Amino acid sequence: MIGKGSASHNSRKFIAENVDGSRTRYNISYIDEPLKKVYHDLFDEALERYNAKQKRKDRIIPDYYEKIRGSHQEKLFHEIILQIGDMDNMASGTENGELAKEVLDEYYRGFQARNPNLRVYSAHIHMDEATPHIHIDFVPFTTGSKRGLDTRVSLKQALAAQGFTGGTRGATEWAQWAESEKQALAAVMERYGIEWEQKGTHEEHLSVLDFKKQERAKELAALEAELAAKQGELSEVQRRLESADTAEEKLEGLEYKLSRDEDYAVPEPPKLMSAKTYRERFVVPLVQRLKDLVRTVLVTCVKAWDKIALLRGENEELENENRRLEERLASLEEKNDDLHKQTRDYALLRRVFGDEYVEGLVAEAREKQHNYEQNRKENHYEHQH
Repeated sequence: MIGKGSASHNSRKFIAENVDGSRTRYNISYIDEPLKKVYHDLFDEALERYNAKQKRKDRIIPDYYEKIRGSHQEKLFHEIILQIGDMDNMASGTENGELAKEVLDEYYRGFQARNPNLRVYSAHIHMDEATPHIHIDFVPFTTGSKRGLDTRVSLKQALAAQGFTGGTRGATEWAQWAESEKQALAAVMERYGIEWEQKGTHEEHLSVLDFKKQERAKELAALEAELAAKQGELSEVQRRLESADTAEEKLEGLEYKLSRDEDYAVPEPPKLMSAKTYRERFVVPLVQRLKDLVRTVLVTCVKAWDKIALLRGENEELENENRRLEERLASLEEKNDDLHKQTRDYALLRRVFGDEYVEGLVAEAREKQHNYEQNRKENHYEHQH
């Protein structure tokens, strides 16, 4: 789940109605730092470098925390909540609840190493609610930025630095990262003999290898669709750019019209007509027509030049994006080939040694895992009594 993040609730400075106070002592608090202190630690040096470069006082940022707090683009922090099972099968106060606590504890101890660009400042396992769960609050940041502070808050760039890029509507950077964290938790669960029942889907439980293959195939399909869309955008921009480049030809057409059209010719003054009458009847209207024409030409030129500059910028950006997508696609295709090779190797193993032998090895491994878990549970029970 994505949490709202309440420091007083997570640290139990505030006790909600759904909390069993008699069990609060079983909670685990890993870290509980003031958020403002974290901002000072992360961004003060970058803020000082940024402000030192500013020549205008109105561009100086006095307090980066307050700037982000008032931002509509970034949040001060983000929170995720992870829970295994529910109150029917992993309730707090039961043996399974204690097992869930151990799994969540092991999962969390690898969180910061997996996520170097997500600065954790608050993390708590709660054993005093219906089902054990963990709250993890963090500040996403990026370094080496060319815009604003060189070290700044950015969820998108923080996740990109960790390899979660090219987000689409169905697979945003956050969604990709969240799925990765679910897999990390599932890997710990598997070591404790807990299988992940993926509710809300009709798919059977997949092996790690099959899951990776399936996800790679999805990523490839999404990338191919995105690449096709970008190529379509590029073609459209190039077409519009070619259209904008014809503005010069239109101007040449106006120049021809100006030299040939009688509306813009200076007539000879009729005999016996005074200079005043000639000016009012012929010169003033001609000058007005010329002013109108110049205004039209100038507006057309400015719009065309702006459009050309904008389209050329978009064109360059799309070409760079296409290049990145093609590189990403090639990388994923290579990974997909590796996964197919692993699958073929596994099939070869079964073909050479036979299904029965391989299944026997798998069964033996499962039995050893089961015995290990059984002994661990018995030792845990004896320790408590």
